[in-house]
Amino acid sequence: MKFIQMNTIFISILIESLPFVLLGVIISGVIQMFITEEMIAKVIPKNRFLAVLSATIIGALFPACECGIVPITRRLMAKGVPLHAAISFMLTGPIINPIVLFSTYIAFGNSWRMVLYRGGLSFVVALIIGFILSYQFKDSQLRNEAHDHHHHDHGRGFIGKMKGTLQHSIDEFFSVGKFLILGAFIAAAMQTFLKTSTLTAIGHGDYSSNIVMMALSYILSLCSEADAFVAASFQSTFSLNSLVAFLVFGAMFDIKNTLMMLSAFKSKFVLYLFIYVSIFVFLGSVVIGFL
Repeated sequence: MKFIQMNTIFISILIESLPFVLLGVIISGVIQMFITEEMIAKVIPKNRFLAVLSATIIGALFPACECGIVPITRRLMAKGVPLHAAISFMLTGPIINPIVLFSTYIAFGNSWRMVLYRGGLSFVVALIIGFILSYQFKDSQLRNEAHDHHHHDHGRGFIGKMKGTLQHSIDEFFSVGKFLILGAFIAAAMQTFLKTSTLTAIGHGDYSSNIVMMALSYILSLCSEADAFVAASFQSTFSLNSLVAFLVFGAMFDIKNTLMMLSAFKSKFVLYLFIYVSIFVFLGSVVIGFL
């Protein structure tokens, strides 16, 4: 029975995630073939704070989940977007976009308050982390950078670029797909064998509830377009600020996108990013508790 349950959860995670991963790799292919370094330079300001701010806002224009946003981010960095701006974009893209905010609004009974808290906290966290990274890391933290700098070598003209986009999207899909499958399998196993009741039993303190909900969001590895409905089901058990922590942290970090980040970025950098997101989401959710 446990195996059947795990298999069901595994398949549901894949079905939920694959459309957005496909969207992500297609956008990545379009960026590779149609967006030049000169275009990027015109959009992203040289000033580090303005670069982080503009990238955070641009993230709202990409309806990608936390899995689909990773290949897009990697491609933007390969095109010359600085690390601090790209990561701010990656953190807000799965949260501050119309689809996610609307699903949050509906899930919480047409509550603009939850939409504001979720969008506002993710925006602030992305800004702070982007600014910290701009001082901490002076070089790109991408793995296999040599493979990320090939340019328009699939032929000239629109047809040639479309063929290149398709080829690049296929390559990108198989590159990130194996990490999605592995992450989905681990998430399914943890959901099957780790009882959520164990977490909820220790999650009734003022601060421990925030930590428990962040841990739960990491384990469940829900797609950001659907996680609000799961969070809403905990309204009678957990406080509002712990639900905000669940919605923000899980969309920035979960099991499957951690593995995808590790395939794109250096391990030490992913660890730093995980620590920063954990600290600032927790602190931000605590502040919300006092509002």
